[in-house]
Amino acid sequence: MTGLTKRVADASGELTILNDIHFTVRSGSTVALVGASGSGKSTLLGLLAGLDLPSSGKVLINGTDLYALDEDGRAALRKSQLGFVFQSFQLLSHLTALENVMLPLELRADPHARQKAEQMLARVGLAQRLRHYPKFLSGGEQQRVALARAFVTDPPLLLADEPTGSLDAATGEAVIELMFTLNREQGSTLVLVTHDPSIAARCERTLTISAGRLVADSAQPRSS
Repeated sequence: MTGLTKRVADASGELTILNDIHFTVRSGSTVALVGASGSGKSTLLGLLAGLDLPSSGKVLINGTDLYALDEDGRAALRKSQLGFVFQSFQLLSHLTALENVMLPLELRADPHARQKAEQMLARVGLAQRLRHYPKFLSGGEQQRVALARAFVTDPPLLLADEPTGSLDAATGEAVIELMFTLNREQGSTLVLVTHDPSIAARCERTLTISAGRLVADSAQPRSS
């Protein structure tokens, strides 16, 4: 991305949430976005996914300028290139675990959607919970469904926004272990927002955001 800036109007006039962000992510790498609450991390992740519009700047995904596309074009790119894991799971309450994981495959008209979804849910340890609705699943189980949904399309790029923020420590550790394992198996690029230094340390690279600016870019060997 180059020159990524996001401004919004507020009671005092204009608020700059992100200011002239530049960085490149190598394919297959793992990157943590860290910083204090309100620093702009989640806004940045949303812009990387094309879920919001920048005030200026570019985001290139595999050579495609995300914001040169219209809304339908961005949706099509997300469908083919991206997986997203939210802190709040974002499962559809009226769909079972299986149906939630099948959904992105069905949007691609994949004729093997059910089989692939069943296999991925088994991979995350939920083979016996296929027909359960989200309200009957624990927080950790819901996040594993969300991981299955994100990974089932084998996306080149996975974005995760505080994926353990709604979970207790033990459950969060298990979910993170699963997420990194799936990421290694599929060879995808992972960009995640986290407040947890131990999670950031598992990534090959850490980008620190402060007051909307990129203030540090450090690399470290991947620990697992």
